[in-house]
Amino acid sequence: MVRVRFAPSPTGPLHIGGVRTALYNYLFAKKQGGDLILRIEDTDSQRFVPGAEEYIIEAFNWLGITFDEGPHIGGKYGPYRQSERKSIYKEYVDRLLEKGLAYIAFDTPEELEAKRNEIPNFQYDASTRILMKNSLTLSEKETADWIDAGKQYVVRIKIEPDQSIVVNDVIRGAVTVNSSILDDKVLYKSSDQLPTYHLANIVDDHLMEITHVIRGEEWLPSAPLHVTLYNYFGWTDTMPQFAHLPLLLKPEGNGKLSKRDGDRLGFPVFPLQWQDPKTGEISSGYREKGYLPDAIINFLALLGWNPGDDREILSLEDMIALFSLEKCSKSGAKFDYKKGEWFNHQYIQLKSNEEIAGLWLDSCHCGLDPQSHEHTVMQEIAGQARNDKVLMDTIIKIVGLVKDRVTYVKDLWEQSSFFFVAPETYDEKTVKKRWKEDSAAQLTELSAVLESVEDFTAKPTEDIVIPWIESKGYSMGNVMNAFRLALVGESKGPHIFDITEILGKKEVIKRIESAINQIPVA
Repeated sequence: MVRVRFAPSPTGPLHIGGVRTALYNYLFAKKQGGDLILRIEDTDSQRFVPGAEEYIIEAFNWLGITFDEGPHIGGKYGPYRQSERKSIYKEYVDRLLEKGLAYIAFDTPEELEAKRNEIPNFQYDASTRILMKNSLTLSEKETADWIDAGKQYVVRIKIEPDQSIVVNDVIRGAVTVNSSILDDKVLYKSSDQLPTYHLANIVDDHLMEITHVIRGEEWLPSAPLHVTLYNYFGWTDTMPQFAHLPLLLKPEGNGKLSKRDGDRLGFPVFPLQWQDPKTGEISSGYREKGYLPDAIINFLALLGWNPGDDREILSLEDMIALFSLEKCSKSGAKFDYKKGEWFNHQYIQLKSNEEIAGLWLDSCHCGLDPQSHEHTVMQEIAGQARNDKVLMDTIIKIVGLVKDRVTYVKDLWEQSSFFFVAPETYDEKTVKKRWKEDSAAQLTELSAVLESVEDFTAKPTEDIVIPWIESKGYSMGNVMNAFRLALVGESKGPHIFDITEILGKKEVIKRIESAINQIPVA
């Protein structure tokens, strides 16, 4: 049975590149009828950030990426936090030491730094370990005495030089590396009695029966070491298949995507908003920005994978059915955040007006000044609409009229605020261009015509107003543009008679009178 895992470190917010890695693991597992495991790799006690694990779980809940096992679910292969598996790792460290495949090193950070300054391009390996303080250069008694005395140490893997290590990668094929370029990585630290990523990762993958390791390209350099560890433990028959995904690249220039790119260009690189517990700095998130989770999933899925045709809008079920690692690219994918905006717009159009209206009411005040009149109005409307079917139906109708104009749900207010708040000022450029010297007189006549309309729905009203304008010989554009300015306050909005139907006769006439009284003739 296929078993894959996503194994983030709780050192801060989840990067959008990590979300894509988790998504590919999810698609692969579901396509194969397998399981996806969430494992928290929290062995780096120095970099642990409170709240990061909860953030990761909340992000995936929002995105709809579900796990079959994990710290928040449980499962027969737990615990799923590496910090809770200390005793397990120590057993495997001891195995390597007993076999002479690892050794104990006592070098202090200062001694290591001095050696780096002394030897250009220094790495702790077969050529330099003989110069250092470790169990290979010390006697057994000295080593034991130092440990008994409480001297801190690390356990390093013993890499034999000039060996060919082959990493079989599903995406990249066979990658052969000479062991001489590898250093004797630290596997375990006595200071916190925790393993490093390299050892814990291998032991957990083996014990949790992981069949495929699908991770980012940045982990490819560690793959030869991991293959070596599988060989050292004698686990070659159960070694998982590797698949290293292409990097997400900057939208502009070269290099991998970073938070700095998002800050500079105005897009998030985290799924949810994150507040740094130390600095208080707040970083934007896709949820708070107004993205729909299925739009993000669709967008990310196509960054490094294609379904084999030119389709872009894909349901999660479509992605599962079509996904394969062989169709993943070897080269990095440019993070086209504008395409992400396009996807969000498309998904807003695909959802029902009722669903979008519900989402809008949940976030209608987002982006508005909490002290503003608009903020107060929208809070009141949101509170009333849940218990007022007529108002809710009106909001749903408004959403249907303007949703094709928005990229984010929260943009609906900008496109529809005039339905709820009558204009108190009028856009100067529109006034200068659209309000003619005879506009006030013509709108006064129009107001009388509208007063006589019995059925004030869009079509009957239009069927009366348009012939009236034509019969008077007035410029259709002049009258209708001034009419829109009076109702909206600027030159925007859906079909004007859809606007009049929602506003109602009394409000429309009131707005016409207000515009006549307030807008001066140029």
